[in-house]
Amino acid sequence: MSRSELKTKVTEASVDDYLDTIPDEKRRADTIVVTDMMAHVTGHEPKLWGTSIIGFDSYHYKRISREGELPIIGVAARKQALTIYIMPGFEPYGELMDRLGKYKTGRSCLYIKRLEDVDFVVLEEIVRRSVADMRARYAESDNERN
Repeated sequence: MSRSELKTKVTEASVDDYLDTIPDEKRRADTIVVTDMMAHVTGHEPKLWGTSIIGFDSYHYKRISREGELPIIGVAARKQALTIYIMPGFEPYGELMDRLGKYKTGRSCLYIKRLEDVDFVVLEEIVRRSVADMRARYAESDNERN
């Protein structure tokens, strides 16, 4: 079986330059606030993954068809909503999701139209727990690589 190439890779592109390209001023401001919060929670500087995902830290995954590195948490300013990548999904955070506010979800994507639609303290706790869960889940495999 051939391994497919992962398109979302960390780049050397400037996060600030990416932020400057976000045409909607409110979406840009919300993205900056979430980026700052994620930097604080993770203790890592933001890096641009692909052309539009601001990611923090990373983990190595291995699947049948591919393996690679992905950020453990990330955010992107999409046209329709601010997209926050919660890599473990949302099931572990049910009680927090109930208190979050107005949002939609995909498999690992949390879609927020406006940051004021959600409780920011609850959002930060979801991010904090997600980061801790990802670090715990992938710590053993990371130790094996080092």
